Amino acid sequence: MTAADTPARHVTNSASPWPVFWVASIAAFLVSLDTTMLFAAFDPLRRAFAGASTADLSWVLNAYTVVYATMLIPAGGLADTHGRKRVFLIGVALFLAASAACGLAGSVGWLVAARALQAVGAALLTPASLAIVLAAFPQTRRAVAVSLWGAVGGLAAAVGPSAGSLVIDQFGWPWAFYINIPLGGLALWRGASLLTESAKSTERRRLDGVGMALLMLAVGAVTLAIVESDASTWSRTELAVLGGTGLLAASAFVAWARRAKAPLVDLALFHNRTYRYVNVATLAFGTAFSMMFLTFFFFMMNIWHFSLPQAGLAVTPGPLLVMPTAIITGRLATRLGHRRFLVGGSLLYACSSLWFLLVPGTEPRYLLHWLPGLMMSGISVGLVLPSLSAAAVSRLPAAHYAVGSAVNQATRQIGSVLGVALTVALLGHAALQRADFNALYLLHGALALLTGLLCLPVDTKPRTVQP
Repeated sequence: MTAADTPARHVTNSASPWPVFWVASIAAFLVSLDTTMLFAAFDPLRRAFAGASTADLSWVLNAYTVVYATMLIPAGGLADTHGRKRVFLIGVALFLAASAACGLAGSVGWLVAARALQAVGAALLTPASLAIVLAAFPQTRRAVAVSLWGAVGGLAAAVGPSAGSLVIDQFGWPWAFYINIPLGGLALWRGASLLTESAKSTERRRLDGVGMALLMLAVGAVTLAIVESDASTWSRTELAVLGGTGLLAASAFVAWARRAKAPLVDLALFHNRTYRYVNVATLAFGTAFSMMFLTFFFFMMNIWHFSLPQAGLAVTPGPLLVMPTAIITGRLATRLGHRRFLVGGSLLYACSSLWFLLVPGTEPRYLLHWLPGLMMSGISVGLVLPSLSAAAVSRLPAAHYAVGSAVNQATRQIGSVLGVALTVALLGHAALQRADFNALYLLHGALALLTGLLCLPVDTKPRTVQP
């Protein structure tokens, strides 16, 4: 029995699925909140750890994302094998303990290590959270539930920059992590009392340590080559070797997945055309999405010279549009399919990149020069991100929901790693000028157009997923 097949009575004693939804979503909210808040904390961390380079500090973001992306896939199998409630609660507890360790960090190395541990907790709770939501709702309401679950992440993205900026400015960067503890404690308490354990799969899945190591090496080496591309401590030859090592590890990962008995990623999933195209589109859009957020803060604080709280508030209106847009999109996609929202949202996202390339100058004119582009980006993210999550599993058998969703979420996180790395490489130097942002906006727009192009072949005819 799988996550998608388990009736709601196995997950909760309540007649309504919504209490289960909110418990599962609070934890997922924290995972997204933590990422967007850290974008706001980048400059305060640079000041707090003055001896660390910008490339070193980028690993506060990227160490988390690399581990999270790699652990997401086996975490889905662990939830099916050992019980979703158990894995969910362990993940929340580990996430909270690591959040406290992050706030207490006295060095960049300690902070990066605590962030990696935090990522393990996040990876355990995320697929278990989605599987709990899927199981709580009947098939006819799953598209709406999944879209809402994705929209919760959009809400976290909306409040993360402003809340993070205000909290960090008032209390210091450690509170970017301590703020997780009250909400996480609520999810842990309510989850322990409200959820009941799901039926466990009789199939015992082996943990693919070789696959995990190869994927971490591939993503980590390529990321390090990108973030250190402008550093004097690395020669071009060393960077080329580093990048080549990452690409070689990626090839070895694919080769291993083809021959291993229980690979980290079942490549048979990608025989499904919709799943294949949606995941490549997710990689492109995930890269563009993280580039956008980090770039907003770089621009506001270095070109318009906004304070951290001002910058956080300035980027909030766009993400606030994500959740209502995602809710409407989820309802319409149930009848109309996902392709028109994916393609249209990608084109709108490209238009927002063009706006930021051509319109904002060195003089702060927020309402006329910034807000229109921000609203375009918020609406487009609401159209695309939840639709990518839903479209990824829409054509898979129910037995592959958990692992299929985990691979898709991991793909998005790998894109996030690349987006942060590219942004730091292009904008990580001390004195930024307006022209420094042009190449990044062009790349951002190109990734948005690539996302739309990849979504054109997506099968959009709605159907009921059969086991």
